[in-house]
Amino acid sequence: MESPLADPFEPIVEAPADLPFVVAQLGQSLDGRIATVTGESRYINGSAALDHLHGLRAVVDAVVVGVGTVLADDPLLTVRRVAGASPARVVIDPRGRVGSKGKWLTQDGAPLLLVSACETCPEGVELVPVPLHDGQMRPADIVAALFARGYRKLLIEGGARTISSFIDAGCVNRLHLLVAPVIIGSGKMGLDLAPQGDLSRALRPTTNVHLLRGGEVLFDCALI
Repeated sequence: MESPLADPFEPIVEAPADLPFVVAQLGQSLDGRIATVTGESRYINGSAALDHLHGLRAVVDAVVVGVGTVLADDPLLTVRRVAGASPARVVIDPRGRVGSKGKWLTQDGAPLLLVSACETCPEGVELVPVPLHDGQMRPADIVAALFARGYRKLLIEGGARTISSFIDAGCVNRLHLLVAPVIIGSGKMGLDLAPQGDLSRALRPTTNVHLLRGGEVLFDCALI
């Protein structure tokens, strides 16, 4: 049974129209792992978490992933498990690694965008040029470039490094952390934020906790 607390989608749906709104989603085990030592990650989270993820996709303008996620997982990034239209699909690819193949390139009517410092992109994809600073793209520049093109509500879906960089940059309004009732014991950790030596500087977001079916738990954290 789900928690009777506030609807976790409400802050996204009702976000002001004149500013970007960014939600990040991360699924992990009880001990904070997002993959085993061999890289296996499907499926740590169960059907309730997947339904929630697809619900998030259905209420945003664009779903954003890093090129590493595309190369490792080849995700569809569409809405399939709930009612609603699929958002635009955006891949962050600073140096042009993505190539011309992948499920994200499926021509299904959803806009396809490539955020890159390179000048080329696959056929049928809109290039969103963003400059590099010390070899990296600034999350704020990415958000601004997409907002300028009409993509106001963004879902940062993966990978963990991309999500962490957006949180470190102060660009995430809400974090939806989905925790599965499983203990892996080793493997890749989820969030990897800039180190803090003082607990007084730790993030302490206002958080709503929702119990989902199958024992999964959603932590809906307001970061901004």
